[in-house]
Amino acid sequence: MSTTPENHRQDRQARRALVIGASRGLGLVLVGELARRDWQVIATTRKDGGALRADADASNGRLTVESLEMNDPGQLAALRERLADRRFDLLFVNGAVNRGNLSIDQVPTDMFTEVMITNALSPLRVLESLRGLVAPGGTVAVMSSEQGSVSQNTEDGYELYKASKAALNQLMRSYATRYADDGHTKLLVDPGHNRTELGGFDAPLDPAESIPAVVDVLEAQAGAPGLRFLDRHGEPVPW
Repeated sequence: MSTTPENHRQDRQARRALVIGASRGLGLVLVGELARRDWQVIATTRKDGGALRADADASNGRLTVESLEMNDPGQLAALRERLADRRFDLLFVNGAVNRGNLSIDQVPTDMFTEVMITNALSPLRVLESLRGLVAPGGTVAVMSSEQGSVSQNTEDGYELYKASKAALNQLMRSYATRYADDGHTKLLVDPGHNRTELGGFDAPLDPAESIPAVVDVLEAQAGAPGLRFLDRHGEPVPW
């Protein structure tokens, strides 16, 4: 049976995404791009209001907002309960902190713990808690970074951030191994070095240009088996 343009439009409108960590930066641009492409998006933020709420109010119902502090297991369980009857084609986990360019011997223990929990442990807790909301054949994806590549760590700097992203990648590999037969596409995405609060405002990339490319990758990879670590062009990033 042939597919009409109207059917294509309806298929696009039917796609649903849950994006964790979208109050600012890359996450905010990501949900805006998904909504622009007629995805129905639920996005989370630690505090209501701000740019995400304004975007939701202007989205004609394509974007809605939920509250979540990703590092709080109780809040994560509550979100899972609130969304128990929903199913998503995409679960995307975004969110990281960077506490500066310190060598590892200068990093206080509490800073190490905070960064590792936020950048590595919490994203995988989110996947474990919410994976049951992902439809058969859907995608689970996490925002990573080329700085998590061990083989490409050839320049000084940002040792704790690099370590946290490498830990994230390793934990995602374990997740993918454990759930190899669940039928979900699994992605680690490197969006490049973008001008955000996290990436710095002298970074070379504009999120308004790089994030549409990331969404292109998410859409192109839908249904692909296994785990891939890809950049915004869809090219493999060395582990």
